[in-house]
Amino acid sequence: MFLATEVDVDGISDGNKVFVAGIMEHIEEAGIHSGDSACVLPPYRITKEAIDEIIRITESLALELKVIGLINLQFAYKDGQIFVLEVNPRASRTVPFVSKATNVPLARIAAQLAAGAKLSDFKLKNWYEISHIAIKEAVLPFNKFPEESTYLSPEMKSTGEVMGISKSMGESFRRASISAGNIIPDKGTVFISVNNADKLDLIPIARDFTEFGFNIVATSGTASELNRNGLNVDSIFKVGEGRPNVVDAIKNGEINLVINTPMGAKAR
Repeated sequence: MFLATEVDVDGISDGNKVFVAGIMEHIEEAGIHSGDSACVLPPYRITKEAIDEIIRITESLALELKVIGLINLQFAYKDGQIFVLEVNPRASRTVPFVSKATNVPLARIAAQLAAGAKLSDFKLKNWYEISHIAIKEAVLPFNKFPEESTYLSPEMKSTGEVMGISKSMGESFRRASISAGNIIPDKGTVFISVNNADKLDLIPIARDFTEFGFNIVATSGTASELNRNGLNVDSIFKVGEGRPNVVDAIKNGEINLVINTPMGAKAR
């Protein structure tokens, strides 16, 4: 089952022209509140045709709604199709992120547009001309509220946002994760358990971890797939299969990093 990808767009309009300031692709699937989702600028998985359609829809809606100032739109992308989820003729929480990532002061320009300025008065740099990759990550309060469900949903749970910038997506995500208060290990043991749809994509990732010197443990199905592909992976029990299981190992500090793509509420 392949879920839809969510896309965030920030733009500004003077009532006659529209400038698309940034198109951000969410890392979490559509259905997770945008405030809880990490997002990438520029997007990394959607096609040029889909981006062109997103720009066209953004410009059309901004002009039709007679927006003067900021506008935010959220789209879902699946199987080459674009769906509009919501249109907000206002500033969004992503405006500071896009402004910093593209070096365009969107809020300041929007205020001047509201006072009568025109887009042609400004020298605006297009978002796709940036030479780096920027990632926005949510700061989640689970350490302070241990009884709160860690299952993300349409209900927003984050209490802040951070960003990471570098020349590569992986390094940008690492920096954003550290800024959000997460510990990113450089050695130790990685636990892996993924659904069947992700098993083939996992093989090169697991091989990279092995080359970095990590040990790998996995649930039986994932371990069998990785061992068949020449990786030395130890098997560990799921919860309910026996003891000690993966939760015991995490509580005992034996696992330093978890890669998990569960399917369904029970697995989560």
